[in-house]
Amino acid sequence: MKCTVYASSEFVIGTVDKRLFGSFVEQLGRCVYGGLYEKDHPLSDEDGLRTDVMKLVRDLDVPLVRFPGGNYVSNHRWEDSVGPLEERPMRIDLAWKALDPNQFGIKEFLNWCQKVGTEPMMALNLGTRGIDEAKDLVEYCNFPGGTELSELRKSHGSEAPYDIKMWCLGNEMDGPWQVGHKSAEEYGRLASEVGKALKLFDPSLELVACGSSSSSMPTFPAWEETVLEHTWDIADYLSLHMYFRNDNDDTETFLASSKRMDQFIETVVHVCDYVKAKKRSTKTMYLSFDEWNVWFHSNEQDKEEPDWKVGKHLLEDVYTFEDALVVGCVLNSLLKHCDRVKIACLAQLVNVIAPILTEDGGPSWVQTIYWPFYYASKYGRGEVLDIRLNVPSYENHKYGEVLYADAVLVYHEEEHELDLFLVNRSLDEEMELALDITGFPATLKCIEHISLHHADLKSVNDKDNPETIKPVVKKGEIGPFIAQKQSWNLFRFSVS
Repeated sequence: MKCTVYASSEFVIGTVDKRLFGSFVEQLGRCVYGGLYEKDHPLSDEDGLRTDVMKLVRDLDVPLVRFPGGNYVSNHRWEDSVGPLEERPMRIDLAWKALDPNQFGIKEFLNWCQKVGTEPMMALNLGTRGIDEAKDLVEYCNFPGGTELSELRKSHGSEAPYDIKMWCLGNEMDGPWQVGHKSAEEYGRLASEVGKALKLFDPSLELVACGSSSSSMPTFPAWEETVLEHTWDIADYLSLHMYFRNDNDDTETFLASSKRMDQFIETVVHVCDYVKAKKRSTKTMYLSFDEWNVWFHSNEQDKEEPDWKVGKHLLEDVYTFEDALVVGCVLNSLLKHCDRVKIACLAQLVNVIAPILTEDGGPSWVQTIYWPFYYASKYGRGEVLDIRLNVPSYENHKYGEVLYADAVLVYHEEEHELDLFLVNRSLDEEMELALDITGFPATLKCIEHISLHHADLKSVNDKDNPETIKPVVKKGEIGPFIAQKQSWNLFRFSVS
């Protein structure tokens, strides 16, 4: 099978915001307790943070991490997560029917962020709480000193303000499962007033309003319109969430499921632009796709986990090679929409539907999905070119015509480099690439070809076999450039 990639240096979709490669840490399952934080682990540092996990996170170069939720945040009291550890209360977490000891709170999270080289994206509880609690938390975190709450922070050992710039105005408030669930009208009014208070304190704060938690919600996309009507002047971003699954073991449909993300993003963009026109505004509303991943493997085992304990084994999906291909396509989708999607968070970072798994007291290892994210984060930060593909397609019962190649091309001007991310969806045929790209040298020199491929789509990485799926790197290929059947690929070309 042949695939020709057409592009021009003159046709650019947009410049990638590095925050497109963010992630998410929630007080859920073993993401924190047993994942980031395990004070008795032999590899933990003086703060109880697992150094092996921090190394894997640093390698991903995640620029932003959302915390502390997620559904958890909608019944969370921030005051419980500050101050001396021995004085923090044990609380029940209604979202996940677990116990929360509050040993990993605001200070601990921000300390972890500093150690792994990332920035915080803090979520506010707009489920059971409101304006007072939100502005109090921002004052505690960001005011230099002299007020009751800023002095309280200082007494807790943090003299300098945390200066957190990004805040989420609640989480999935359209969902009936959410503690404090609200209608679009109720949420829009509350979010607008909370946002107004925060902007009065500091106009430079960046605020994310809740969009629909899924494109399948019955209130989508009317929810977006109503919420934006209220929050247009204070929100900088509107959130989107989406998870992918293969319940019927239908590989061809699963590999095409990133088209659902494309449709979701494009519909929300249209709603944003409709409200912009309706308000006669010059402002562009950008998007924060702050929850996305494959999630379905752990659904049955989660039902067997007992309630009301710390560090429940929840959402511990073990990812297959097939999942890695889907994650590669989803990352391509985010890159293709970089003109409007400025922030995205892989949900989540450790143990809970995550690229990294750990054993309590034992080792850590990377899952199959780690690698497409690693390389997208490393080589996806540049200008995304508006490409066209000439490649065969297949007809799918759910998504219609699906191209066998899913590809995105990123130009790095300073490095004089073009990076082509490509997933070959074909289960039967390899793909030979041809490049027809104007504005660059006629002959592109291949720096390297990095690929993920396995004959068994259901193969996984586990504790005993952590490198079943790992990248294969071929330096300086002369061509022809071949993407094996059912494979993820990165072709790096020099254009100097």
